[in-house]
Amino acid sequence: MAAHNDKDPDSLVRGVSPVLEVPFHSDGSLDPDGFTTVVERVLAAGARSVMFPGFASEFHKLDAGERELLTGLLLDRTRGRTDVAAIVSVPDHATRHAITQALRAAELGADAVNLLPPHFLAPSAAAVSAHLREVLAAVAPLPVVVQYAPAQTGTALDAPALHRIAADHPNLRWVKVESAPPGKLIAALAAGPRPLPSLVGYAGLQLPDALRRGAVGVQPGCSFTELYTGIWEHWQRGDEAAAIALHTRMLPYLSYWMQNVELIIAVEKEISVRRGWFASAHCRAPGYGLDDEEQRTIDRFCAEFAALVPELAR
Repeated sequence: MAAHNDKDPDSLVRGVSPVLEVPFHSDGSLDPDGFTTVVERVLAAGARSVMFPGFASEFHKLDAGERELLTGLLLDRTRGRTDVAAIVSVPDHATRHAITQALRAAELGADAVNLLPPHFLAPSAAAVSAHLREVLAAVAPLPVVVQYAPAQTGTALDAPALHRIAADHPNLRWVKVESAPPGKLIAALAAGPRPLPSLVGYAGLQLPDALRRGAVGVQPGCSFTELYTGIWEHWQRGDEAAAIALHTRMLPYLSYWMQNVELIIAVEKEISVRRGWFASAHCRAPGYGLDDEEQRTIDRFCAEFAALVPELAR
């Protein structure tokens, strides 16, 4: 499969690479215009790459047509640009479907593919490895991120297994690490015969440790991208103290919200509504209902960080 553009994904898939949320109208129907606004606002906030659809996108609540529509809207806004990259996620369980979706993403102009390993009914390690290898081979040389999210999937992967796959498939370029804690795996991946750079997920709860151990970026949700880019910019300038200070201010909020993935999805949508990105914070059922105290926590978050993200003062 031929490369489809002249972008340099290795330079673009660094720093802050948000996972895009999906707005719905209050009746649960899709809000494509709201999604377009999300894409535009997140790129304007300094992200040089974005990922869709992930857990933060409620991918498991989208039908095939909705997923295709939103992927097209995203790629319409990144295709042909050399300053941003679109990572299209392929969470399909069946290898056959995953290959079809990955090839379709490449055809539409994705700059990279994010591959979530199969996990329903606990496939064996050999079956997971075979799945990854087949999709990697099908889309080569398109760059691929393998997403390791054991808390959400139960999938077991380790650095030796990933290095073996990477040795045969050079288009495996990054691993999104969402283990808890992520640091040891990040360091092991960076120390292999062909170092595999990591993107730390899980809202960047352990971002400073991940960066110290060799992570090249973070993939959080998207509703307050500017705070993560602030941390990254401090770190890149060598001002570790300022980076840690900002991260430390965020931690009380993130540690509560990340107790449940559906909780942080609901919180981020509420923040985006307050920023004026779209009209409804609706999450498709089953989801998480925010209570009054959780809404007040969002009030406190918006007040604390309004100086850094003026839209939070709305």
